[in-house]
Amino acid sequence: MNETSFAALRSAAQDIVDEMIADPYGLTSPSVYETARMVASTPWLEGHQQRVEYLLDQQHEDGTWGGPAAYGLVPTLSAVDALLSVAGTQDAPRIAKAVESGLAALADRFPRDAELPDTIAVELLAPWLIEQIDQRLSGMDDRGALPARLDLQADTGTLDKIRELLRRHTAIPEKTWHSLEALGAPAVRSGTVTPTGGAVGASPAATAAWLGEPPHTDAVEASLEYLHRTQARHGGPVSGITSITYFELAWVVAALAGSGLDVDIPAQVADTLRTALGTDGLGAGPGLPSDSDDTSAALHALDLLGKPESIDCLWEYDTGLYFTCFPNERTPSTSTNAHILIALADRRGQGDTRVDGAVERVGDWLVDQQEPDGRWMDKWHASPYYATACGAAAMARLDGPRASAALDDAVRWVLDTQHADGSWGRWEGTGEETAYALQVLNHQAAPDRRSLEAIRAGRAFLTAHVADGREDTPLWHDKDLYTPVRVIRAEILATLAATRHLADSEQEAGA
Repeated sequence: MNETSFAALRSAAQDIVDEMIADPYGLTSPSVYETARMVASTPWLEGHQQRVEYLLDQQHEDGTWGGPAAYGLVPTLSAVDALLSVAGTQDAPRIAKAVESGLAALADRFPRDAELPDTIAVELLAPWLIEQIDQRLSGMDDRGALPARLDLQADTGTLDKIRELLRRHTAIPEKTWHSLEALGAPAVRSGTVTPTGGAVGASPAATAAWLGEPPHTDAVEASLEYLHRTQARHGGPVSGITSITYFELAWVVAALAGSGLDVDIPAQVADTLRTALGTDGLGAGPGLPSDSDDTSAALHALDLLGKPESIDCLWEYDTGLYFTCFPNERTPSTSTNAHILIALADRRGQGDTRVDGAVERVGDWLVDQQEPDGRWMDKWHASPYYATACGAAAMARLDGPRASAALDDAVRWVLDTQHADGSWGRWEGTGEETAYALQVLNHQAAPDRRSLEAIRAGRAFLTAHVADGREDTPLWHDKDLYTPVRVIRAEILATLAATRHLADSEQEAGA
């Protein structure tokens, strides 16, 4: 990489930091699921027609919406329900056609026993949306070619239990606030739910559900302003999670540090993270419950910025074997435990035997979670390349034969799964996944010829991805898949910069 292109990388990375400082909410891609909820619940909010158009434009040729395979179920259910709610509007024929093909896809492409991905609150949202669509179809006088019922299984047991808690004015888990829209009438202006900066659970749909019918009182002015602001960010469509303030800050700092890009990170980044840290850490953004993933990432970022904070807030997540993200979670996270290991490794060897013991223990747990082919999987991301990059970074901080063998296995899996165009990706090659794969390969002390050839091809794909300004495919788990835009841009730029020292070796490998 020549100096001019490296200077361009550094300038682009500085732009990300500057944009991040100017935007306290963080930048995430629009969500089909969340936008559809706003179509159904807030037709009075400006941008309504643009949201309807967005849904119509986002439908795939097979009638589905959202990600591939089972990732399409929840967004397709949400979009069909929303378009049913506006049936008979000025674009009625197009809406009817979209609904008909969406219902056909739901019947044909998602079997009753399909294993659903571990997206946020899928166990609540899927049965609720099936219930919603069934009610709408049952109430239609003229269904035309539409089926009378949606032939999917809907187990509303968990949903009904949480609704009953709200009816009794009993507090529900704070992490459930993010999906408050599924809880129906008991959620409206519930006193057990507290908006932060007007937002409920950092979700437009949850905030709209809490507001209920369009209110006109000063008591909810902040929530109305939040909805106005969030719909304006994408010209009508909304993101599924707003804001991701602390997540974006921590991940961007971690990505850029050590890349050699030497960007200027203002002191307010560290100040914001330090102020947000409480006795139980911090969440992805204001209004979201604290979790060990964002907490460990923030602690690591503060270490990188030379502003270390106490790690005591992590211990309450410790199970004695691994660390949970939240209390009473259904499934543990490999990427979270990798981030925790990294944060703890920053403090290893300072005389704290609890830290040293946890590093080894979590390292052993992570090795045990590695798949036989060398990859890791995770519940926060659709792609194994993300979890594998996290796992490899953790293994690189450990000594011993188990960690070394695990890293070798991860490298082997990455090499075996590269696409012909030099990219990597679960479904198709993407910039984000290619960056993660290159990060894994870059952990090798002495890359062999095969690795160098793979790195050369991957860098060529990634360079074109940046030069062409390609959009990044949504791969992160929320209620549907999304992209934390600046985080991914930072990962890609940092990866190109961090692997620049291999340029001479690339030329050798290609000779």
